[in-house]
Amino acid sequence: MATIEECRAALDRLAESLAGAKGELRDAAAPDRSLSCHISDLDVTFAGHLVGGHIQDVETLPGTPERRAEIALTMTGDDLVALVDGRLNFAKAWAAGRVRVQASLRDVLRLRSLL
Repeated sequence: MATIEECRAALDRLAESLAGAKGELRDAAAPDRSLSCHISDLDVTFAGHLVGGHIQDVETLPGTPERRAEIALTMTGDDLVALVDGRLNFAKAWAAGRVRVQASLRDVLRLRSLL
């Protein structure tokens, strides 16, 4: 089971990838959106903002946040690490129920191209 530190490191790697994105990937990461990722097996949520292709102001919160983000993800810590490392396909994990997404269809399609 991934630790909180490993999950945070995976989010940091994702943020670095977004910051260095080019072309279509950069366009997918461009919109300003609130973002949360609830790690179900650790009952912790990372919440921040996707701004101009960067993940900013990330906080670690216990449980699920009171206010839902515009893009809200739920998964296990191991799945987060595997997604960011490229060992787990986002679309397949989403279809199988391993990753839950609450977002507009446009944001889901953008997210799919980022992961």
